[in-house]
Amino acid sequence: MQPHQLSSGDVIADRRADYARMLEEGGEPEAAAELMEQALELVPGWAAGWYRLATYREKAGKGEAAIEAYRSTLALDPEDIFGATLKLALLGGAATPDRPPSRYVERLFDDYAARFESALVEKLDYTVPQKLAALVASTGRHYECAVDLGCGTGLLGPEIRARVSRLEGFDLSQNMLAKAAEKQVYDSLAQADLSLSPDLAGLFTDAARHRADLVTAADVLMYLGNLESVFAIVEHLAAAGADIAFSVEDVGEGDGFHLAPSLRYAHSEAYVRKLLGRHGLEILKIVKTVIRKDGGKPVAGILFLTRKSP
Repeated sequence: MQPHQLSSGDVIADRRADYARMLEEGGEPEAAAELMEQALELVPGWAAGWYRLATYREKAGKGEAAIEAYRSTLALDPEDIFGATLKLALLGGAATPDRPPSRYVERLFDDYAARFESALVEKLDYTVPQKLAALVASTGRHYECAVDLGCGTGLLGPEIRARVSRLEGFDLSQNMLAKAAEKQVYDSLAQADLSLSPDLAGLFTDAARHRADLVTAADVLMYLGNLESVFAIVEHLAAAGADIAFSVEDVGEGDGFHLAPSLRYAHSEAYVRKLLGRHGLEILKIVKTVIRKDGGKPVAGILFLTRKSP
């Protein structure tokens, strides 16, 4: 049995888990947790089951018991495809990680790809692609090669295609890349992990460094805490004088980054400014705006337009 499997492989355990889910959905997380414990007595090596138990305990207000279950999840699934380390950090059971587990992000978006655009655009009023494209258009430049980091299903591509001779897209999720390919606006699409160093991220296998005169990252940096790796990638990708346009969720006051209950990271303007200076990127424009809704509430963000030193 693989740790990520939603089925335990045991009919009785699965039945109890199904009843537990119905109890939780009916507003009875404590009863759901008790039934889930019974299921796990039958299949103690089921990582997905431990994660479900942890969420039920958390919703029932049993923080310490939830921490114990999240730790059991992680012990059974060291790659952490469920993001148990993030949940532990939010509950005070572990330090906030610099970045989420890559397998968690990959699985999250592989599962989300089919409904991503309808959920984000139609239900959450997602506007980053249009706003970021407007910043790019304000330069008045036409770009020979643009690299769209974390391109997802390719929402930014159509917005900037007219200003670009060649458009490359990179994302961690193969399912998201498949959706981007359907738009037929990218000249190439490939998998890459922005949390890794430039040489390991998968961005330079078949192409020269410093090839892009435009680099974009729309609504992707919130899935990275420490942004050193992605700015190192930008530094390697961008040619002298290249423009770099990207968005972050706005943490507000402070000079670092913060893990939110949404399991996304928010970054301060001061933190981003510090990194930009360290990597030789001059700020051309900053726009503070609402980038989407979450739970019906507006999410504050910051859009940056920067330029690499000539």
